[in-house]
Amino acid sequence: MSTESIIHLEGIEKSYFMGNQAIPVLKGINLDIFKNEYVALMGPSGSGKSTLMNILGCLDSPTGGKYILNGKDVSKMLDDDLAEVRNTEIGFVFQQFNLLPRLSAAENVALPLIYAGVSKKERIERALEALDKVGLADRSHHKSNELSGGQIQRVAIARALVNNPSILLADEPTGNLDSKTSVEVMQIFGKLQAAGNTVVLVTHEEDIAAYAHRVVRLRDGLVESDTTKP
Repeated sequence: MSTESIIHLEGIEKSYFMGNQAIPVLKGINLDIFKNEYVALMGPSGSGKSTLMNILGCLDSPTGGKYILNGKDVSKMLDDDLAEVRNTEIGFVFQQFNLLPRLSAAENVALPLIYAGVSKKERIERALEALDKVGLADRSHHKSNELSGGQIQRVAIARALVNNPSILLADEPTGNLDSKTSVEVMQIFGKLQAAGNTVVLVTHEEDIAAYAHRVVRLRDGLVESDTTKP
């Protein structure tokens, strides 16, 4: 693991407003995540973990504090700039797989590259390479209704990888899977981290968090504990 910080959070605050009333959700989060780390974010409902994930993924901006992602201060960026950062720096894996049913596995994986302006030939090459990393090269022409739940989630992971992002951000990635398939999907994240990817996992399940090497627990909008496995 590197000592190079990919994510640096300093005093991150987030409030939502109902009329004139500010409701604080994050109350000053300080956190560094380093290159090639495998981190699980945990916390009970209402702890702020989903809000923190949205900020980490540049889906939302903090109301206070500083967020440096891979050397860029993204905390004050405008929406268009944030969208660019999302497309290049972050690979998302969601609980809902969000695949387009009419497209093949390879076409689904190649979608982010269309927005990046990559040529069709290179898109397909990179999509097949990403599918190979998740063990699905032989299913590249299959549509999602021809794949199992675990295979669909692996396609979604390949799509997250295809832009070579700085971090993989997985939000409850096994939430819709049975326990056997969950183990298979978590083993893939382990292999990707071993190959040099930085993985940040948001989960409420202890057995899923146990795959990570470091567990950060939130409570009431603050970091309650930060534990790294020996």
